[in-house]
Order: sequence, then C-alpha cells, then structure tokens
Amino acid sequence: MGDLDHAVLSGGESCGAYASFLLEQRARRLVALQLDVLADRDPEPLHQLRVCCRQIRSTVEQFQAALELPEQVSAQRLARIGSDLGLARDLDVMRDQLQQRWLPLLPEREQAPLRKVLKQLKRERKLAFAITTDTLKGRRYLKLLARLQAWLREPSITPMGAEPIADWMPELQQVVLAGLFTLPGWWVERPHEEEGAQALHQLRRRIKRARYGLVNLSALAPELDEPWLHQLKQMQTTLGELQDLRVLMHALERLLEERPDAALPSLCSLILEARDQAWSSWLAASAELRTAPGRHRLLSLALNR
Repeated sequence: MGDLDHAVLSGGESCGAYASFLLEQRARRLVALQLDVLADRDPEPLHQLRVCCRQIRSTVEQFQAALELPEQVSAQRLARIGSDLGLARDLDVMRDQLQQRWLPLLPEREQAPLRKVLKQLKRERKLAFAITTDTLKGRRYLKLLARLQAWLREPSITPMGAEPIADWMPELQQVVLAGLFTLPGWWVERPHEEEGAQALHQLRRRIKRARYGLVNLSALAPELDEPWLHQLKQMQTTLGELQDLRVLMHALERLLEERPDAALPSLCSLILEARDQAWSSWLAASAELRTAPGRHRLLSLALNR
C-alpha cells in the first residue's frame, strides 16, 4: 500500500474508520511534501504531491457512500488542483527526457537546436511553477486541506460507513473496476493516430484509478491483490511512456522553426523507436486482460476474499 502502514489496519474496522485512516495518512503526507515542493530544489516532491492528491481523490470517490465529507472536499475540486499542478510536472518530465535520455545520444549538429528547445522549456517551466505556487498558497487548496483536516478530527460517516469493511469488499472493488473494460482504448490498433492516442490516454487514467482503488483495499488481502497491482502498474507505465512521447513530439512541433524530422532527424528516429517499443510493451502487459478469462479473473477477485 505504498506509504500506508499495513500494521495499523486489522480488517475489523468499519468502512468509515478504514477510509478515514486512508485519508488521514494521505493528508499528512500532503502537508509534509508542501515545503519541499515550494522550495523547488528537486522535481520529485511535486510528483509525489500529485500522486498524493490523486490517491485522496480516489479514496473520496471509492468511499463516498460511506463518508459525509464537507462540500469543499470533493473529487471534482481535487481533480482541479491536480490539473493546476500538472503543467509544471509535465514540463519536468519532458525536460528530463530531453536532457538526460536523448541529448547525449544525438550528433553534435542536432544538439544546438535541442538546447534552444530546452531553454524555452525552462522558461515555460518557470511560468508553470508560478501556477503551482499560486495553487498551493491559494484559498481553494488551503480551504480544502483545512476542511479535510477538521473532518478527520471528528469524521462523519453514513450508515454504510458504520458497517464492517469486510462486508463491503466486493462492492468497493466494483466501484473502481466498473466500466474499465468497455473503454475504447482496449481496441486501439493505430496508437500513433490522434484518436487512438486519446483513447489510450483515457484508458491509462482509468487503469490508474483502478490500481489506486485496489491499493486502498490491499491491506485486507495482499496476497490476492499483489499480482494484479503489479500488472496494472506495468500497463499504466507503458501507456504513460506512449503519452510522454506524444506530448514531447507535440512540443517539438510547437517550438522548432521547422519540422522536427528535418531539424532533429536522429532525435525523431529515437523517439519513434521508443514509441514502437512502448507499444510492444503495452501489448505484452495487457495481453491477459484483453481476453475474457483475464477480465473475469480480475472482476471476480473480490469473490475470492
């Protein structure tokens, strides 16, 4: 369960107590990360803060029938905050790929134009981080955090929230798996066309939500969930690689004075090769869940608890 303490959870808790524990752990981590994010000495705290926001959002969505949360602590508001934090993080990923992964592999004649791109991305990242700072110091974020912390001191739960978590495992699992396998991304055959890429990006976000939801329940049956969590993470990672490469190509098209394949032919060749490798990795990682038996094994997981 990542940053959560399994030992504190026994499985005998009520739904409300279990969810409150999850939210309390994530809220504490959110606060702990904030100063390091604002110091901006390392991009990793910003990444971890975004992950933490998504985990809180996932928990709010999964357990909403068990909790009576303040209006300010909603999945929609958490999504908006995550979106505000996303631009700086996306630029961090892009700059790191170009600087560390691709630049050393390029011939000297391609390094000069790429360095110009990196300078422009650095300027854009500075502007994006100003949005990050405004968000973390802003009224909307601070009010959400304050209301969540106040609620955690005296959680309010629904009648379902008072019932044992063990009695609701199948339903809570279905909340995060419902609709996963009907998304069009599973049938994409042309991943490099815009429509296919958009469908895969949507699928990646949905797989991430399913993984976070299963992580929330994994303390109660880690031996059942661990293989699935590993597989879902592999799938999420390969789709993330495809999306990062897509965003990178769009940035090159926007920032270069001529077509990327003319200005940076070696780089474009490397990116296309990496894209093909990521697509092959996706097909391998998702093979089981693109079959009826594989889907049914995951969907029936709760019944085996």
